[in-house]
Amino acid sequence: MADSFVYAAVRTPFGRYSGALADVRPDDLAATALTGLLAKAPGLDPARIDDVYWGNANGAGEDNRNVGRMAVLLAGLPTSVPASTVNRLCGSSLDAAIIGSRAIAAGDAEVVVAGGVESMTRAPWVLPKPSRAFPAGNVEAVSTTLGWRLTNPRMPVEWTASLGECNEQLGDKYGISRERQDAFAARSHVLADRAWNDGFYADLVIPAGDLDRDEGIRPDSSPEKLARLKPAFRPDGTITAGNASPLNDGAAALLLGSERVAVQLGDPLARIAGRAAHAVDPQAFGFAPVEAAERALRQAGITWSQVGAVELNEAFAVQSLACVDAWGVDPEIVNTRGGAIAIGHPLGASGARILGTLAHVLRERNQRWGVAAICIGVGQALAVVLENQA
Repeated sequence: MADSFVYAAVRTPFGRYSGALADVRPDDLAATALTGLLAKAPGLDPARIDDVYWGNANGAGEDNRNVGRMAVLLAGLPTSVPASTVNRLCGSSLDAAIIGSRAIAAGDAEVVVAGGVESMTRAPWVLPKPSRAFPAGNVEAVSTTLGWRLTNPRMPVEWTASLGECNEQLGDKYGISRERQDAFAARSHVLADRAWNDGFYADLVIPAGDLDRDEGIRPDSSPEKLARLKPAFRPDGTITAGNASPLNDGAAALLLGSERVAVQLGDPLARIAGRAAHAVDPQAFGFAPVEAAERALRQAGITWSQVGAVELNEAFAVQSLACVDAWGVDPEIVNTRGGAIAIGHPLGASGARILGTLAHVLRERNQRWGVAAICIGVGQALAVVLENQA
């Protein structure tokens, strides 16, 4: 089996729900990320791209009909470049990267683009199609922005609880306080703002629409300010709009390749050393990254003691803290350049964002090994281990 490498990473700024990217179609966002990625590899003939794997969690609106292929066409790539759209909900673009890396490892491809997109703003309302023509009575339009919709009544009710309620249960189980969650969330904003001011994202983020910086970062966030927010899911709960990831729009992309294509692409950023999926009861999805990361580490042949950086998607502060506690890692190596609570979580793009960020953080911190992990609704998680190639 051949090694697979990350050669380049790019993303758009992440916009707020109904914010600066509200007028940009998801297929155009995807094309923007793809064009920006290829600009980082001027020595690559786009016709050399063997396949494109593109993550997308919704697929119910303008991102329908294989948005990965739409991005290839809209970006002006040769029509000979194929593409597939991957849906593993929040983990879609990390799954795309895993699939692409396996194709390279198996010898089925030399150069692969992996990425993802989501416009949660433009996710449509849908109507269930009636089984008979002209039903009497009203029909309800269902939002496809986030969470369960058109749920099968055979599903146990505990499985179909809201994402927030599931994580309230996680907080109860592991005794994670509101104070810890608010402190974690404030740290995410402070570190994300610092990263932008330090120029860390200058090489990672390309403008989209009229936006050139992540829209949701609040530099003045503090635990004291976050403590004033009301619980969002339970009257006496600990999860608020401030310590959970928001709804967002954005896209991210990765250029993957074998060792042989370094002649065209330049030196790689990182080697993909381990990858894993894990599943649990649907309501426990926030804790699923724990075992996913453990499996990826075992595949890479290393332990947590060797890991110098972690990028964990911050779906909720409570689930992030539960995972960090379970791993026993130093919290200071986790999301050192901010996380999804501040930056945003456009579902289909987040996995590629954390993997690209991890590759750059490993270089910045001069660390050899890093872990990217993401929880996924309905009880799943993915993780990837990178080895710095600097």
